[in-house]
Amino acid sequence: MGFPLPDTVEELKTLIGDEISSLRSAVRRTADHPAVPAPGPEVTSPVQTLAAAPELPARGGTGTNCLCSTHDADATGTCAVLDAIPASAVLLEPLHDETGAVRDFRIVAGNRIRSAEWLEAPDRQVGQRFLEARPGAAASGLLAGLSDVVAGGGPLEGRVVDYTEQRLGRLHRAPLLYSAARCGEQVLATWRPVQSQTELMTIDAQYLASLGWGNWDLLSGKVTWSEGLSRIFHAEIRMPWTLDQLCDALLPGDLTAFSEFLTSVLAGEEPAWTRIRFLVLGEVRTLDLLGRPVAGTDGRPWAVNLVARDLTPQIRSRRRIAETERESDRLRRQTQAERRVADALREALLPTHSEALAAVGLTVAASYRPAEPDAAVGGDWYKCRLLPDGRVLVAIGDASGHGLDAVARMSQQRHALAGLAQTGASAGEITTWLNDLLCGDPAEQTATVVVGHIDEARELHWADAGHPAPLLLRDGRAEPLRTSQRGPLLGALPGYAYETTTTPLRRGDLLLLYTDGMVERRGEDVMKGIERLADLVTRSAGAAPQELIDGILAEPEQAGLEDDTCMLAIRLD
Repeated sequence: MGFPLPDTVEELKTLIGDEISSLRSAVRRTADHPAVPAPGPEVTSPVQTLAAAPELPARGGTGTNCLCSTHDADATGTCAVLDAIPASAVLLEPLHDETGAVRDFRIVAGNRIRSAEWLEAPDRQVGQRFLEARPGAAASGLLAGLSDVVAGGGPLEGRVVDYTEQRLGRLHRAPLLYSAARCGEQVLATWRPVQSQTELMTIDAQYLASLGWGNWDLLSGKVTWSEGLSRIFHAEIRMPWTLDQLCDALLPGDLTAFSEFLTSVLAGEEPAWTRIRFLVLGEVRTLDLLGRPVAGTDGRPWAVNLVARDLTPQIRSRRRIAETERESDRLRRQTQAERRVADALREALLPTHSEALAAVGLTVAASYRPAEPDAAVGGDWYKCRLLPDGRVLVAIGDASGHGLDAVARMSQQRHALAGLAQTGASAGEITTWLNDLLCGDPAEQTATVVVGHIDEARELHWADAGHPAPLLLRDGRAEPLRTSQRGPLLGALPGYAYETTTTPLRRGDLLLLYTDGMVERRGEDVMKGIERLADLVTRSAGAAPQELIDGILAEPEQAGLEDDTCMLAIRLD
């Protein structure tokens, strides 16, 4: 038969009630007719429903919420509530250590139901610590599960605990089905024995597949739920929900879909399938429902079977994945924008060589690589440009520290050098002035630098302030330039006068200036790093400056650099 679809939950509940009343009236009329056997134990319906049953307590009427409401009641009232629970039950008070972690519980109240012959009734253990009353709780993981409930991890729902305990020299074991939820500042825990290995495997299967099933007998009013369905709806298995209570938990937007589904089942159509959302303890749960009517002797549905699959975890995961993808996309776009800005900043602070250098017979290549891949610029810097007087300024330096402070000091030193170089001063004089600049800085930071000029006579006039000496590749062999005039770090010794060293150069020579990140390794002498870099340069003899730098950076020996690195290669053509 067909049903007009209701517009409200109350109309849907009225429709269900009318259908049940109609069914019962029809069965009563035929019960006296000898040709039609009255429904009874011989009826093949696997379950009997709820509509004709005595009025059941409302959902949560004697559950956790009710007990929470008696949290401040006297012990007699609390015990009375626990006694109404058809399983072993205790009210636990968490005991915290000095760090705030739960180390045990105190049994505040308990009922008289024993879950095994060798386990005492909970009411006999009131006042004891939980680990004293249940010493196997720690090894079985039960204590950790109850602690998670206290910490806000959500209720414990139908967890099978393989509980083992030694009593009077003998080991006793029982698989127990535990449920627990917060009750104010306390925890209400219930448990019952798993009846058989088949039940245990069924419970595990439902848990793994997020499945559950229920049966509503429309004649007797009896409702039967599986452990899995009780877990999905956070309901006590001995107090399953009526069809009316399912209607009350519907999300308003799913009323029409659920009405179509339920009316098709009541009309005897099978199987019916739908996806419905329910509001359970403040959480939206999405279920795939498969419904099948169980026909009686008159062909009408006398019972309803429902199978539910909980999709909430998958939907929650998909939502998180979607949010993560959106956030990742946002961060990717932000990173790309920052990279473009950083590239522009690096080019402004550390520009590549100009064509003017090639006009005076120099081929130049440079490389800057921060130790942190996400960083764009650090404290390392270089300078190579043609000056108005015909000399080529060559410099490389390293401002101490990392981050924006190092970038600021690097920029200050580099621009100061560019200004001082316009005076026509020697390399030693420029380095001395840079030292005065740093010594006058209240931040008291240091730096290293090599400053030099290549003049028209192909001579390098250079000064060194605590920096690794440049490598000279000549006749297929690379060695550090030698000087007796190496001075201290910039900013370390006020008033120090740096001197200039002159090194003749020849056509075909290649100079490699670099920062200490290329040669320093934790726990290794720096001279070993310089020898390793000189060997790499020697092996690249004949390569163009850019090919030389690329080859060095590609070497496995140079992987995992611990500091910013900067290189400037200059070949005299």
